[in-house]
Amino acid sequence: MTHCLPIRVYYEDTDLAGIVYYANYLKFIERGRTDWLRDLGVDQGALKDREGVVFAVRRVEADYLSPARFDDLLTVETALHQMTPARIVMDQRVLRDDALLFTARVTVACLSPNGRPARIPQIVRKAVA
Repeated sequence: MTHCLPIRVYYEDTDLAGIVYYANYLKFIERGRTDWLRDLGVDQGALKDREGVVFAVRRVEADYLSPARFDDLLTVETALHQMTPARIVMDQRVLRDDALLFTARVTVACLSPNGRPARIPQIVRKAVA
């Protein structure tokens, strides 16, 4: 199942050339991942408080295909690629209408309070699977 999040490009998202600054795509896809989990019923704040675990980005493979500009309405798509006991790998895309602008494969690791790898809690595993 693919999660979709609409995002509007604001002036602050653009560079001097009037296109979305490359690092802002990482912010857009972060919002997509957060909303994906929220829509699946995973409250990351409560997860940290109850289970003592958090998710941290471990790896991002990104391709910038075409620029977005001020006031564009974009869609951030997020889909599960793979899940291991301690990692979730997602495929993410940013589109303007049917035009593909950006793709990424993002690996997030589940971490314990001391920053060591931890098993993904069952509640998250069930929601994501």
